Amino acid sequence: MGDEKDRLGDKLRDMEAGREAEWAHKRDQEILAKLKSKLSADSKCPTCNQQLRERPDSAVRMLACPNGHGAWLDAETMKQLLQKK
Repeated sequence: MGDEKDRLGDKLRDMEAGREAEWAHKRDQEILAKLKSKLSADSKCPTCNQQLRERPDSAVRMLACPNGHGAWLDAETMKQLLQKK
């Protein structure tokens, strides 16, 4: 009886840990989505003040001016590019 009780307790703890991990993952995804939308919404070209757009054709994540005045990378992306050289 004691062994059976221990196994049930272990299963309940595992199930609780799984639910907690699932909640944390969902919360992280929500936070990342908010940050991504805020970054895209707040970024404007310093030259023409047009809204910067994400370049989907690029191998790295970058924001670019629709009028061709430049492109901007975050620090992490820049580090990755420099390490590839």
